[in-house]
Amino acid sequence: MTNPQPLPESQMGPAEKLLDLVLSSSAHLWHNRPGVDIGGVWHPRRGVRGRARAAGTQGVQVRPGLFVPAAATLYSKLLEIYELNVELAAHFASYALKETDWRDLKVAAAALMLVQQRSGQPVHDDDGSVGFYDDDFRRIGEAMLLTYEKKSQRMMTPKSVLRVAQLLETPEIVELNRLAGFGDPAAKKPPLGRWKAAAQKWLRVREENQPMLEGLVSAGYKETIKKIARKAGYKPSSQGFFEILGWKQKQAAAGHRSVGLEGLNLQKRERFDGLSEVEICEAIESQRLKFKDVVGRLPKDMGLTPAIMVAVLPTLSDRDLRIMTPTLEELGLLAAPEVRERWETAIAASTDQRALNIAKNVRDQGVREKLEEAADVAAQKAVTEATREVDVHVMFLIDKSGSMQGAIEQSKEALSRILAGFPADKVHIASFDTMGTVLRPKAPSRAAIQHMLSGIRAEGGTLHSSGVHALRRAGVEISLDAKLVVIVVGDEAGESGSNFAEGFRRAGYDPSAMALLLNVSVLRGNTVREAATALNIPFSEVSIEQFDDPYQVPRVLKALLEAPRNAPKKQFGLVERVMSTPLLELPRGLS
Repeated sequence: MTNPQPLPESQMGPAEKLLDLVLSSSAHLWHNRPGVDIGGVWHPRRGVRGRARAAGTQGVQVRPGLFVPAAATLYSKLLEIYELNVELAAHFASYALKETDWRDLKVAAAALMLVQQRSGQPVHDDDGSVGFYDDDFRRIGEAMLLTYEKKSQRMMTPKSVLRVAQLLETPEIVELNRLAGFGDPAAKKPPLGRWKAAAQKWLRVREENQPMLEGLVSAGYKETIKKIARKAGYKPSSQGFFEILGWKQKQAAAGHRSVGLEGLNLQKRERFDGLSEVEICEAIESQRLKFKDVVGRLPKDMGLTPAIMVAVLPTLSDRDLRIMTPTLEELGLLAAPEVRERWETAIAASTDQRALNIAKNVRDQGVREKLEEAADVAAQKAVTEATREVDVHVMFLIDKSGSMQGAIEQSKEALSRILAGFPADKVHIASFDTMGTVLRPKAPSRAAIQHMLSGIRAEGGTLHSSGVHALRRAGVEISLDAKLVVIVVGDEAGESGSNFAEGFRRAGYDPSAMALLLNVSVLRGNTVREAATALNIPFSEVSIEQFDDPYQVPRVLKALLEAPRNAPKKQFGLVERVMSTPLLELPRGLS
């Protein structure tokens, strides 16, 4: 058996590269704890020995902060898309901000847009006069930093604004930009494009809106805002800016400073030493202090108490509440009806599957089950969003042949994270070796999916089309106006792709798109890709390891399910949606 590779890089167009970026770029760029670099992949230090041993290396110790290999990989993929299709890159940057919760992608896309070459340059006629002006896509990068929507979770945070500059100053990114021809090759400083100008506008808006600036300081962004101001060379118009930040000033060596040198009334955040628990709670409520601003000021002999936690609870976001579940449990607050109700509301708002990791750190079985529900909710929301415009049915075909020996358990874990997101009448599941078996979960939950998959064992030969025929015999019907997305889980080894494609035709199914969740134990084949080619439909591929990332599951589901709406079959639905996203515009007054 051969071991074919994915579509060669040289044959991937911008659409394929964009889909590959979404399906295979789950790695986070910034980590707040030490880690280990194993083959360019970040791992937490705890429990890393087994992975390192399996990879045949000890790994490289990594400090907290930007993980450069992941950053360079993501940025280079964005750059490749830009070089093939500038307009697609511009729409994708707009899509990243408005339609995704992927913070690191927003940072990388904004960085690229701010430094790329299409910046509204004049184009001259033969007589030397200006005929027209080129598109100014740097404005999209500016708009990504400056877009503000009250209570929105999708606009860029102060930390993200700063990270755009930090990313552009990273030597590996500087080199990528140099090779792309961005900036002056003779310049000693890294090209930041319009970041400084955009950052200065960002700071000006907040200086002129004092409650907005005070809110960011209360949220724990004081030092971040100082760093943005230093890096952007910002000159405040009044000393109130320095006072709110508690930022003492001194005259510059050149003696050119005139604001904030005298009479500053600095707003200092004093510790709570010497205050009683009641007094601390009163201070939290009267000053509207947020969690981050409170914990660093608590007396060492008191720490975080249930009463203080209740006082700060209204300032926590749903995401914060989910993350802090172990703390709430330890303080006994999940037994309090009001806290429990607020926490369950946060669970219902989940957009990622991080709750599965949090569940490992709680003791109460009921709380653990609720957290697992949050993971199901995230998958359900992803499916709903991806299928809101069109009736989409999904056919899952699970390879349980002998070649999956040693890999089948990983397929089960990935599927348990995915399948609970689908309505029972929209998902059709079958396992196959040389015979297909229809699978039906007892309930729409992760536990029911795990129960359904528990009896699957890897054995026998391989015939993908047997799963299709099993569903046909079971009476599965797909209406003519519905889209059918076929997702195969396995190593795609087995029969010819043409035979697999013929299985759909004989069963009366007309797939709109086909995807492979690649899980290889020994060698892989090419059955699924060949079948997609024979059926003239889009094919996409994602490694099963991507589903280890709790943030990646919703992203992958949306990308796989966005089959083309009213477009030729060879197009990708994701690209269609990206290109229909309006290009970002600068907010009024900030042009």
